Amino acid sequence: MTPPDKQTDAAGPAVEPGATGTDDQRPADAGASRAEGAPQAEGGSQAVTEAALFEAFGGVRGLIETTVPGLVFIAMFTVNKDLHTAAITALVISGVMVVVRLLRRDTVKHAFSGIFGVGFGVLFAMMTGNAKDFYLPGMLYTLGLALGYIVTSLAGVPLLGLVLGPVFKENLSWRKRNPGRKKAYTKASYAWGFILLGKSAVLFPLYFWGETTQFGWVTVVLKIPPFLLAVYLTWIFLAKAPPPINVIAEMEAEEEAAKAEKAAAKAATAEAGTSGRHRR
Repeated sequence: MTPPDKQTDAAGPAVEPGATGTDDQRPADAGASRAEGAPQAEGGSQAVTEAALFEAFGGVRGLIETTVPGLVFIAMFTVNKDLHTAAITALVISGVMVVVRLLRRDTVKHAFSGIFGVGFGVLFAMMTGNAKDFYLPGMLYTLGLALGYIVTSLAGVPLLGLVLGPVFKENLSWRKRNPGRKKAYTKASYAWGFILLGKSAVLFPLYFWGETTQFGWVTVVLKIPPFLLAVYLTWIFLAKAPPPINVIAEMEAEEEAAKAEKAAAKAATAEAGTSGRHRR
């Protein structure tokens, strides 16, 4: 994958869940013609996919923001075995990351996601007095997400298509108008689901039977590699898929056409009125 500064703007062939595209053809619309099979350079398609994945998953910074608090927690607990100090320090660090995002006016959704996860982890650990429970909310979320990816794929509405829909500006058009992309989203969603299930299969036995520090370090180690593998497979599947249908551009084109039609009708009416006065 190329660095973010080498990527092209994803707004051209883009997506958004919620608004579905219409089924009629619009040969004059660039977004529609591309989506119905017009050739596109492979490099351009990959660049769009890379940009979308960076935006959707938070990139390197988002990964750091969701990993560092857990790393700090287990490192401090390994050294001094003080649950309260380790938990509060992890929470403070997560809060600082959010504040930095706010001061820089950056997108804060990944930072907020991190602080909520850390907050629940601290709450669980404090309530039970068990350091392992710091990681329990994240483990339950991972397991639920894995099942969500698999179940939605089986249902024909792959979760990844809904997640990346807004980024590509194709909304739900991939469901009926772009079967190649639906197939890619389904494959990628299965990949995410089974990778996260594999992660859960490692962590839950360690949670119940493993030693606390061993469990904590394995949890931290398994934070990044499965994520990178899932993102990489997603990139592979989508880079080979047909380009998205830009239904946002289609709707904008429809609005412009409607405005032009109204303006033409108004002008015709005014001209007819002027001609009638001249005849009189």
